[in-house]
Amino acid sequence: MTIDIERTRIGAAVFGSLDAAVGHTPLVRLNRVTDGSAATVYVKLEYLNPGGSVKDRAALSMLDAAEAAGDLRPGGVIVEATSGNTGIGLAAIGAARGYRVVVVVPDKSSREKVALLRAYGAEVHVTPGGRPVGHPEHLRSVALRLAEEIPGAWFAGQYDNPANPEAHRTTTGPEIWEQTGGAVTHYVAGIGTGGTVSGAGEFLKEVSGGRVRVVGADPESSVYGGGDGRAWYVESVGHYRHPETEIDEWPQSYHREVVDRIERIPDAESLRVLHRLSREEGLLLGGSSGTSVAAALRVARELGPDDVVVVIAPDSGRGYLSKYFDDGWLGQFGFPLLGRVGEPTVGAVAGFAAAGDADTPAAADPAPEGPIAWIGRSGLPATRVLRSDVSVGAARAALGAAADPLPVVLARPALGSPVIAEVLGTVTPAGLVGAPVADPVAAHLDPPPAFAGTTEPVGAALARLADREGPILVVHEGVVVGAVERSALIAADAAGAPS
Repeated sequence: MTIDIERTRIGAAVFGSLDAAVGHTPLVRLNRVTDGSAATVYVKLEYLNPGGSVKDRAALSMLDAAEAAGDLRPGGVIVEATSGNTGIGLAAIGAARGYRVVVVVPDKSSREKVALLRAYGAEVHVTPGGRPVGHPEHLRSVALRLAEEIPGAWFAGQYDNPANPEAHRTTTGPEIWEQTGGAVTHYVAGIGTGGTVSGAGEFLKEVSGGRVRVVGADPESSVYGGGDGRAWYVESVGHYRHPETEIDEWPQSYHREVVDRIERIPDAESLRVLHRLSREEGLLLGGSSGTSVAAALRVARELGPDDVVVVIAPDSGRGYLSKYFDDGWLGQFGFPLLGRVGEPTVGAVAGFAAAGDADTPAAADPAPEGPIAWIGRSGLPATRVLRSDVSVGAARAALGAAADPLPVVLARPALGSPVIAEVLGTVTPAGLVGAPVADPVAAHLDPPPAFAGTTEPVGAALARLADREGPILVVHEGVVVGAVERSALIAADAAGAPS
């Protein structure tokens, strides 16, 4: 369906302050990556907000509400826990309004986001991202502690702040309805805090009399869509659940009754779509945009020519050039590269056949109740790993006289085997000498083992791991699939045979 507004252009606006420029982002039609789908798919380019993301809307709404309620006063301090974008929005608008801004980000946030926060004058605290709720190093715990310690501080709390979804109910949803002339039939957004999908979704359902269907896009392992909660590689979307989390409270900003359907998108699919968008549509978008657009394309394939799908692209790929658009980062985790490879890859040397392997389960632990598991795929030698939930005493008994470091993986007992994407470190008998036998082995870890991706060129892997010793774990699309000896990589690199 062609929408009349495609043939119009809106003149440039003039604003008296930065916050007035938030919103009114354009819709751009996808023409090539839809692969012949009959439905029309539009992407709403939220990176054109002044702070560079959809989170500018929530940041502005939360600041306005806090000022109106007297919770944030002149000279006050804004504190937030964020993967980056909400903090950037708060930092930009906060700077314009004269506030000091303090943000806590996980260590998985891209270095570009951290640099942006500091460029706006924000004070940045980086904390480990894989901590259970309630842990003193958990993102929210650190932010709440800082809010208590800093005089005049106000904690934004985007996950539970009603001004977050309200921002999208009053701006994003009405904009989409007006831009499509009421023709929108499906609304797609990633689920992070839940504000974007909930607020705009509520408005669009109400204004359309229930005709608009709301689709949530979620990483495959996120708990929103029924995943096990393990870590994934696309930032700013999904809900991680550490196995030691006792009570898994979902954000109050997420109104799950609004969402009609959730599409679970693997990291590799998100990244493939992301790369196609930049090369075939000229749209350089961020990682969560890949997740959302992948979900929108799935939905569009089922629809007809009268259907109009609108999908939110939260931010730009410029904030992720060191990750999703960098062959070095992609290769070491075994994701498809952007460039051509003219030398042997780690996967080829290790004997890993990528075709059809993405859905192949890891080898089961022959004794799930024991501390040792065996991991392997596609004919690669099985690799021994140790579960993180065992005691030092049990680890010593399992290790015996082994000298080589043994990888320790975050155990998720409900699955009957560890989740192998989350390698925490390594352990050796020597490293446990003197440790109390009742201590968790996770409290006495050495650095993580060396790893290389299946798509990584052998020369690049050897250069990156030049100062590491011992066997090298092989990773495919973020998951350990086996191991390879360094000598095999050195021989392949010397031979220079094509992969």
